[in-house]
Amino acid sequence: MTYLKIQKTLGVKIPKSTLSYWFRRIKMPGWYKKKIKKENQKHLKKIRILSLAVNKKKRLKYLSYLVTKNINLLDRLDQETQKIILSILYLGEGAKHTSSQMLSLGNSNPSIIKFFLTLLKNCYNIDQTKFRARIQCRYDQNIKELEKFWQKQTGINEEQFYPTYIDKRTKGKVTKKKEYKGVCTIHYFNTEIQLELEFLAEGIMRKTI
Repeated sequence: MTYLKIQKTLGVKIPKSTLSYWFRRIKMPGWYKKKIKKENQKHLKKIRILSLAVNKKKRLKYLSYLVTKNINLLDRLDQETQKIILSILYLGEGAKHTSSQMLSLGNSNPSIIKFFLTLLKNCYNIDQTKFRARIQCRYDQNIKELEKFWQKQTGINEEQFYPTYIDKRTKGKVTKKKEYKGVCTIHYFNTEIQLELEFLAEGIMRKTI
């Protein structure tokens, strides 16, 4: 019997350390060791399932707390706040004035690209004809599909896309991430906005640090 079964049979809660001491000289047969190992594995599996359920419940409760705590901030996204967010986004992801004489930001995440474009249009009087875009992809990817995908995501016309750049270093290497759509870089020909966003981001850093 296992310690648990011994306790149930006797109807007494004997500490496992006491049972271990009592039975220390008993040699367990091979079949018993296998049985105990199997029962332990079964018990651990049950514990893991319960643990996952408890952790999931805790996580959902914590996420709910975060939503309640911060939901009011989403009501403060006026134009000035959005411009601050845009400047910080550009600080991290955009090309700086010394290396590019136009507003340029590239990313492989469609949501980041759409977020950038939305903020830009919300904060400035944008001329749609000044947009250009370029896709950089891996050698084994379908260029036509990628171009259609990014045209739809950005709302930028096909004729405003530069020829897609294929990374020749990836030749012979299979793209493992099926959701990967290459990198899309957005260019907007307006140095004034570029300099303003850089100035604003640097100002925020100086005032914060």
